[in-house]
Amino acid sequence: MKTGVGIYTALVLCLLMGAVFCQRPRPKKPAKPPKPTKRPYFKPAPQPEEPEPQEPTDFPPPILGPPSMFPDCPRECFCPPSFPNALYCENRNLRTVPVIPSRVHYLYLQNNYISEVTAEPFNNATELRWVNMANNRIKKVDKQTFEKVPGLLFLYMERNQLKEVPNDLPAGLEQLRLSHNQISKIPSGAFGKMEHLSLLDLHHNKLSDSDMGKNTFKDLKNLVQLNLAHNILKKMPANIPNGITQLFLDRNNIDDIPKDYFQGFSKLAFVRLNYNQLSDKGIPKAVFNVSTLLDLHLAHNQLTSVPLFNSQLVHLHLNHNSIESINGTQLCPFSLSSESLTDEALIPRLRYLRLDGNHLSPPVPLDVIMCFRHLTSIVV
Repeated sequence: MKTGVGIYTALVLCLLMGAVFCQRPRPKKPAKPPKPTKRPYFKPAPQPEEPEPQEPTDFPPPILGPPSMFPDCPRECFCPPSFPNALYCENRNLRTVPVIPSRVHYLYLQNNYISEVTAEPFNNATELRWVNMANNRIKKVDKQTFEKVPGLLFLYMERNQLKEVPNDLPAGLEQLRLSHNQISKIPSGAFGKMEHLSLLDLHHNKLSDSDMGKNTFKDLKNLVQLNLAHNILKKMPANIPNGITQLFLDRNNIDDIPKDYFQGFSKLAFVRLNYNQLSDKGIPKAVFNVSTLLDLHLAHNQLTSVPLFNSQLVHLHLNHNSIESINGTQLCPFSLSSESLTDEALIPRLRYLRLDGNHLSPPVPLDVIMCFRHLTSIVV
């Protein structure tokens, strides 16, 4: 019996020992990853603010010209071998005026992005005769720029951003074109020595009566055409040279013409006063009785009657006024019943009469047809 108990005890111990050694270890739970440590934040140092550009910075790059046989030809221009006196720098996206060779007579710089004209590029350009700088962004012209080019005859600077007429322009200029700028000032004596100037174009600017002195145009003895259209004038400009042929004053605010304004004009042939504020009251009775006058424009005003005019007038524009009737007997320079009707030299020369845009309706009165026998076109 003791032997059986011992065997039983040994068997139990054996089973217990086997359970201990055969038991699989349980897997340990994975350790949690450590929390990431925050990096210290360093605020970047403030950068100095750059001033905003005053002009767009996306201008296209300058366009270089073809290789030239002339060593003094600017790289961004074209110097044609067949025309060595010309320098073509137009449409090249230029920001500045290149150095002008001394051989150049004709300079083309239109359609670029030039904002200032300085004297240095013209130091050797003593033979220049023609300069075209139209359609740029020119705001300033240095005073000494044209001192080196006394022989300059034609200067074109229209469609820029000038606010006053440049100073010290060559005295020998024959044509000066400054239209489509922002000019509101003509310096005293700006045209004082320009005896040879025949064309002065200042249309589409900001000129008022106070911006032009009493003697601004007085010394322009050979002036043929003066264009002051599309400004803000309220009065007729003073002291216009009496040898002028063409006077353009369209699109201003002129409402009155002095009685004797055109007296003494010996060659005046073309007068344009369209788009003003002229009424019958502002036009003296015989103010347009000028024997040299050939073409008269008074369209888009406030007239209610046809003004008197000289028998030598050929074209008369009176469209878009408030005219209600036209009396040929009053306008005719002679009596319709007189013998003058047979004298060809006395018959008025009017050939074109425009009256549309008024309070008129056809037919044209018979006395108008009887008097103005050379009429070939009447627009009603």
